[in-house]
Amino acid sequence: MRLLSNAPFLASLLASSIASSLCVLLSTAHAQEMVVRIGHAGPLTGNIAHLGKDTENGVRMAIDEANAKGISIGGKKVKFVMQSEDDGAEPRQATLVAQKLVDGKVQGLIGHVNSGTTIPASKIYHDAGIPQISPSATNPKYTLQGYQNAFRVVANDAQLGSVMGRYAAQTLKLKNVAVVDDRSAYGQGLADEFLKSAKANGINIVSRQFTTDKSTDFSAILTAIKAKQPDAIFFGGIDAVGGPMLRQMKQLGISAKFMGGDGVCSEQMPVLAGEGLIDDVVLCSEPGGVEDAQKKVMEDFRTSFRKKYTGNVQIYAPYAYDATWLMITAMQKAGSADPAKYLPIMASSKYQGVTGLIEFDAKGDVKNSALTLYTFRNKKRVQLAVVR
Repeated sequence: MRLLSNAPFLASLLASSIASSLCVLLSTAHAQEMVVRIGHAGPLTGNIAHLGKDTENGVRMAIDEANAKGISIGGKKVKFVMQSEDDGAEPRQATLVAQKLVDGKVQGLIGHVNSGTTIPASKIYHDAGIPQISPSATNPKYTLQGYQNAFRVVANDAQLGSVMGRYAAQTLKLKNVAVVDDRSAYGQGLADEFLKSAKANGINIVSRQFTTDKSTDFSAILTAIKAKQPDAIFFGGIDAVGGPMLRQMKQLGISAKFMGGDGVCSEQMPVLAGEGLIDDVVLCSEPGGVEDAQKKVMEDFRTSFRKKYTGNVQIYAPYAYDATWLMITAMQKAGSADPAKYLPIMASSKYQGVTGLIEFDAKGDVKNSALTLYTFRNKKRVQLAVVR
């Protein structure tokens, strides 16, 4: 009878003991879990916010997959966290964002999107020793600074401009071309490289005009160009400017082809250009390119992306996704998320991603980079060729 009378006390004691043991186990498991912060920076507001959201979604997709896999680094279970910041596509804001990310103790950075933001921000990441991979910045100056922590997973403007100039002369047989750029680090750099290549391939540059990356009225420069009767207009800039420019070209009766780089190769271009987007008038090139069996890998990624975000890839999401996974894989191989330990592993990586094989040269540029040429038909982007 005495034993029975103590039963509630013993049950309570047992429950307390079990609860205490569970707390210890949970506490130990929690202590063994490591949080790894990966930063992202790009324009999340403004007229090219769709491009910044594109890269942000690419990073988030990779991080979500990594967390679902239950990845461990150095024997510790890892939870990856993204810290994403809006640089507004403005150089000064980009440096403030970079410092905020450094202060937030990110262990790697995917970004920025624009060359004009990537270059000034890169010094801050360099000084802090944080590896930086841009999924989209193409100005050669970015990797010519000598920073051992700066990388890109796309071709640079020298490669892009060279291919476009050669294609314009040798394939399109263009003779007279006008060049316009938006005076940004990206736009001016790309236009300069195209101009050099075009001239080297025998093309006559009939006009060189300038605008800004915020402009909406191009009537003055387009009227001046129309008088020169060019076969094509090459534009160094982004879709938010290139789209309205195409609209105004049609209004002025300019039938020249419209050429540009990845900035005007987005899924948003048909919306921005409206009736100005005539079939086969636009020729644009995008860094990277997939061929043969790799096409299915890319299409599978695009399908998964659409399901996850109920929207199409704009341009850079696959490159941001690959850059994030490349960084995570380097951490795994190094057995550490410490930038000083995984950076050398990342620099010498040979990573097979959805965009193809990624391998860096001594400067941090991607080796043997491909370029894909596109046009637009029926308001849809159509691939023409992959060139190297």
